[in-house]
Amino acid sequence: MVVDDEPDILVALEDLFENDYRVLSTTSPLKALDILENEPDIAIIISDQRMPEMQGDEFLAQARHHSNAEAILLTGYADLKAVIGAVNKGRIMAYAPKPWEPAALSSMVAAAYQRRMLARELDTERALLRGLMESTSDQISFKDLEGRFVRLNASKARSLNLTSDACLGRKERELVAPEQAKLIDETERQTIAAGKPSERIEERSSPDSATQWFLINQIPILNQDGAVTNLATIERDITERKLMEMRLRQADKMQALGTLAGGVAHDFNNLLMAVLGSLDLAKRRAPDDPRLTRLLQNATYAAERGASLTQRLLSFSRQRDLRLQAVDVNQVITDMNDLLMRSLGGFIRIERQLAEHLWAAMVDPDQLELAILNLCINARDAMTENGVLTLSTRNRTVGEGEVTDLPEGDYVVVSVADTGEGMPPEILSRVLEPFFTTKEVGKGTGLGLSMVYGLAQQSGGTVVINSTVGVGTTVELYMSKSATDRSDSAHEEASLVDSTVKARILLVDDDAEVRAVTAAYLNDMGHRVVEAADGPSALDILRADSGLDLLIADFAMPGMTGLDLANKARKQQPDLGILLVTGYADPERMPDNYPVLQKPFSRVELGVKVMEAARPRGPAEISSS
Repeated sequence: MVVDDEPDILVALEDLFENDYRVLSTTSPLKALDILENEPDIAIIISDQRMPEMQGDEFLAQARHHSNAEAILLTGYADLKAVIGAVNKGRIMAYAPKPWEPAALSSMVAAAYQRRMLARELDTERALLRGLMESTSDQISFKDLEGRFVRLNASKARSLNLTSDACLGRKERELVAPEQAKLIDETERQTIAAGKPSERIEERSSPDSATQWFLINQIPILNQDGAVTNLATIERDITERKLMEMRLRQADKMQALGTLAGGVAHDFNNLLMAVLGSLDLAKRRAPDDPRLTRLLQNATYAAERGASLTQRLLSFSRQRDLRLQAVDVNQVITDMNDLLMRSLGGFIRIERQLAEHLWAAMVDPDQLELAILNLCINARDAMTENGVLTLSTRNRTVGEGEVTDLPEGDYVVVSVADTGEGMPPEILSRVLEPFFTTKEVGKGTGLGLSMVYGLAQQSGGTVVINSTVGVGTTVELYMSKSATDRSDSAHEEASLVDSTVKARILLVDDDAEVRAVTAAYLNDMGHRVVEAADGPSALDILRADSGLDLLIADFAMPGMTGLDLANKARKQQPDLGILLVTGYADPERMPDNYPVLQKPFSRVELGVKVMEAARPRGPAEISSS
């Protein structure tokens, strides 16, 4: 933009620059100010000094309110005072006398234009850098070689409990604890000496004493000669990532431990099947001797405790499906007495308030035991010595809307109450989230309560938690009432087993002791049994005998598994009933069309499964067999 009160001079200036620039011209400084207000892209202002409306130095001073354009002052008089005023107020970069030398003025304008473009680029870079620094949660800072802040973002300043301006010119080591100051001083010195970027992970404590992890990148800033002039530092909070890595490592260890537990349970269940089956058969055949009966009952009780232990291992390793059935919850809690005493230690008192005439609950008994154990361990961890843990049960009829996310109906409620420190609302609202834990790293997976909640939902119920800081916490596990009583259903099952139609059964198991016990059970029920020790032998029998009703096969056998045998047998005899027996089996590998019986099993459980799995036969078939 060219401003001069003489039109002839404006024409001359337009002619000089119009081939290289877009030129706006006016004889009025006031009009020029209006143009500047509406033309933000003007890069250069050339102004005369002596003009009727306003002197050039004053015009350029006012122009600074609208534009950062480079300014050149033209003057026909040797007015040093005006030039100084234009420099101070209008921030002119140069002045040229009238008449001007065209080549010199053109060179002056070209230099001004280049300077303006560089200034714009610098402004853009500064804006981008400022936007980047202030929009990120990362802590970013720039320091000189003495460790003094020359630039930092608000996030970094907040970490030091100061403003950005208050940090400038100060050393970070003066603003932090002595231990951290020593680490900062050492790492900065090493990075500057190496002249290469460095990276480290630093563990810190937050104001609420929680552990935080930061990934710290330090980048030396080099000049054209390769010498370090400044040090940039970027600190990123990676606490969530670090916790997730720890959880994944813990999950890997749990998976490996679960696999081991499943393998142990498989072998142990085979042993227990032989022991429990033999004891049961011995009791049936033993003379009526009270002392002998008592000894057999004690041995049976001990073996059943071993079976319960393997069920816990299988539940832990997730190697079994959830089996909902009518369960006497009071009996489950009573049977857990030894387990709770061993698991909780002797530093707290355990009280039981078990309701009389408690309804049967529809739940998996082994998963219920695991859930109660989890709740009791959580309660113990929340208390100091001499705390009181109360285990209680009750029947409850819930009306519509009385309990969140729970439909109206009849429920069995298990309550675990502690006299611990309690939980504030912000923690209470998150305790059912997977992986959320208030325990120290490595001392809790954050999965206990979420597992209990999952069991409650699958059992048609929910979990309700009430907690008061300084008083304690109560966790209530709601489970749907069973439609049938457990004792009645067990009695009905036993009578059905004894009255069921007899079948011809091919029994396949590589464990001779287990096979002998299972065969004895089946023979006692009146079934006819053919035995095989492996899959190939069983297939030979099937090819020679088309009158078999049921194949009972152990799932885990060397060479040919029970599942492989079942598939081949179905191809030979499509109507053959199939029952797979297993010490443990991955539910994902078990097909839905084959029933499965878990070891160790009782005579009644075997009879019920045989009744379900055996193919129905007509009267002619029954009489001919």
